[in-house]
Amino acid sequence: MKPVVTNADAVNPQLSKGWLDYAQHVGFATDPARVRSPQDKPRVERAVQYVRGNFWAGECFSDLADAQARVEAWCRERAGMRIHGTTARRPLEMFTELESGCLLTVPAPYDVPIFTRVKVHRDYHVEIARALYSVPEHLLGAHLDARADSALVTLYTTGGPGAGRLVKTHPRQPPGGRSTDRDDLPEHKAGYALRDLSRLIGACAGHGQHIGIYAERLLDEPLPWTRMRAVYRLLGLVRRYGPAPVEAACERSLDLDVVSVSKIASMLEKAREREQPTLPAAAGSAHNTQSGRFARTPSEYGPPNIGRGGVQLSLIPGGTTPSAATTTPEDQP
Repeated sequence: MKPVVTNADAVNPQLSKGWLDYAQHVGFATDPARVRSPQDKPRVERAVQYVRGNFWAGECFSDLADAQARVEAWCRERAGMRIHGTTARRPLEMFTELESGCLLTVPAPYDVPIFTRVKVHRDYHVEIARALYSVPEHLLGAHLDARADSALVTLYTTGGPGAGRLVKTHPRQPPGGRSTDRDDLPEHKAGYALRDLSRLIGACAGHGQHIGIYAERLLDEPLPWTRMRAVYRLLGLVRRYGPAPVEAACERSLDLDVVSVSKIASMLEKAREREQPTLPAAAGSAHNTQSGRFARTPSEYGPPNIGRGGVQLSLIPGGTTPSAATTTPEDQP
């Protein structure tokens, strides 16, 4: 069978990985017959004819449990107690005397694994069953053989003299999950891959107290890892302009409660991080020496002075021409 024998060579047949894994779990060896050589296994196939003709022929079973119960009774009382033509002995007695002591214990249920070949991608992870698993840095771009059961994922080298060497083991993750070992990643990428917010804030605080506080404000979100790129942009501004200007800009922005890296970048680009911002004064206050463009005195909102020739604007439903909307005191009733 192709699922068992991948290369039917007469001297050195190649068995599939799945079959070898199952044979190792159960504890038996495999001795395949030669291709087109029925004389290699006649006694094995001859027993099939005996069971088919002596047990199945003419029988009718109600369900699977009934068939299993009746075949056990048939083995003990009929097939096992007959005189075998080759050994001239009863099979049940011979089995009890010679063969039962050679049997292995019943193994645990076999956890059917997944066998696949994967490639290490640029993020130092491989994908198995829609989940990601980290691999040591020096294997970037290499192909690995993977075995994944319900509990573990094991990765092995492929090709060359060191083929089959175990390189990594991870707990099995559900689809969409991720298992990352910090030691597998380069130092400058470990924090981002692991979403280490504390380490990221500490890196910002190392350049200045207010830079660290500003990073905390940026990450103060229900999903903080979605704001990590903004913090990395803030660190980029530190590398470009130096810690002192960025520290001053963050301090000024915190005073004004403005949390935006784009604003910090604009301040640094215009070199205005140390300027004291001037807030606009309220209209009509003592600090407002010049009225704004749309500032009006309170008297302008009062009722018109008919005696002095004031002008009143009236709203006509449906809309009219400007001349109809503007009336003079003489037109008022």
